[in-house]
Amino acid sequence: MRQIGKKPGVIFLIMAMLFSLTGCGQESPLNPKDPVSLTVWHYYNGSQQTAFDTLVEEFNDTVGREKGIYVQGYSQGSVSDLETAVRDAVSEKVGADAMPDIFSSYADTAYEVEQAGALADLSNYLSEEELSRYVDAYIEEGRIAADGTLRIFPVAKSTEIMMINKTDWEPFAAATGASLDSLKTLEGVVATAQRYYEWTDGLTPDLPGDGKAFYGRDAVANYFIIGMQQLGVEIFRVSNGEVTLNVPKEKLYRLWQNYYVPMVKGYFGAYGKFRSDDVKTGEILAYTGSTSSAMYFPNQVEMENDSHAIEYVVMMAPVFEGGENYAVQQGAGMVVSKSDEKHEYAAVEFLKWFTQAENNLAFGCVAGYLPVQKEANRAEKLDQVIVDRDLTVAPKTYDCLTSMFQGMDGMTLYTNKSFQNGSAARKVLEYHLADKAAEDRAAVVAALAQGTSLEAASASYVTEEAFEAWYHSFCDALNAAISK
Repeated sequence: MRQIGKKPGVIFLIMAMLFSLTGCGQESPLNPKDPVSLTVWHYYNGSQQTAFDTLVEEFNDTVGREKGIYVQGYSQGSVSDLETAVRDAVSEKVGADAMPDIFSSYADTAYEVEQAGALADLSNYLSEEELSRYVDAYIEEGRIAADGTLRIFPVAKSTEIMMINKTDWEPFAAATGASLDSLKTLEGVVATAQRYYEWTDGLTPDLPGDGKAFYGRDAVANYFIIGMQQLGVEIFRVSNGEVTLNVPKEKLYRLWQNYYVPMVKGYFGAYGKFRSDDVKTGEILAYTGSTSSAMYFPNQVEMENDSHAIEYVVMMAPVFEGGENYAVQQGAGMVVSKSDEKHEYAAVEFLKWFTQAENNLAFGCVAGYLPVQKEANRAEKLDQVIVDRDLTVAPKTYDCLTSMFQGMDGMTLYTNKSFQNGSAARKVLEYHLADKAAEDRAAVVAALAQGTSLEAASASYVTEEAFEAWYHSFCDALNAAISK
């Protein structure tokens, strides 16, 4: 009987020991009387930085004061500036600042820092129950360590949407019968863009060959990665940090036909730094870009001889005809520098607070980012936060976020796993075809100026032989990039 009587105590002891090994059972090393100071490096600017700073101040005045954590945020400028500052700090370059406790990072940069052994294992500070609150794909993206443990904490995400100048679309649609429904597929976008080029060309019959581009896209690398995924091919297949290239010719031919060919013929365009700039100058009517770019969609078109206000339409990004509904998953997370238990623990406490649904939406609805917890990805939750915090949200950003909330159930978010030289490989995707398209389009424009028809001027650039030449050059460039 005495043995039976001891069992509850033994079981309690075992459970207590197991509980102490999990993130949720970890005893806090913090002391409110001796607060720990954390530095955060990020790339937020303008309204994004204001929103971030406001939340940091709120944290410091409430939970931070209670637990003994004080956070200071510093913008490093652009993403490129931040990456340079981090690399200099990791390599202890002369004159470089010391590593921050937390910094914003995309997966490729985080992977480099992880390979240097400079990132904390966040799995030590999060329970399974806590992890389950986050969108599964966002957590999976952060498992970049060789052993699969978490290194990137998701804080704000984005995907891609299509935005359209509704005001100038309407007379085109009325004249030609064009429908927004046709823009749901990439092939439909190309066909509509050709129709728009021909329609605008016909408006000035005394100036043949002066048709206008309809569409453009930011991030051509996303076009490759997601386009191939929609067609059933993972272009970068990564296992244990090793990458295998998958570049089947017949799939890439579809990507070439639906980007390069319309670019060369002038149906698509890329003129300014971003496609939202091209909408503003009246060069294009529609583009595919990040959800966070919605706030930059112009309120009016400003051309040399015309300036007029425009309204907008938000649509899901087009998908290849017959393809699976994949959409890009992007957006920097936060990583924690490897240091000591007190600083690492405090850093994760701040990140958990920042990503609580109410706080994360307060940041996201100003910055244009999607929240990272499952419960926050609902229009009802967003509306509640806007009312509770008395927030002013730009209509374009609100419409973009709520459209994504409605559409996420029908899509699969995807981002490739990190690998060595991943940044170099992505640059090949971003520039190899786009640069060639720009160069060849310039030659076509020169021929048009000499009175050559569009078909004749573009004929030599859109043949199967031209594709073959580009395909082999593209594959060579990709192989060289991953072999550096």
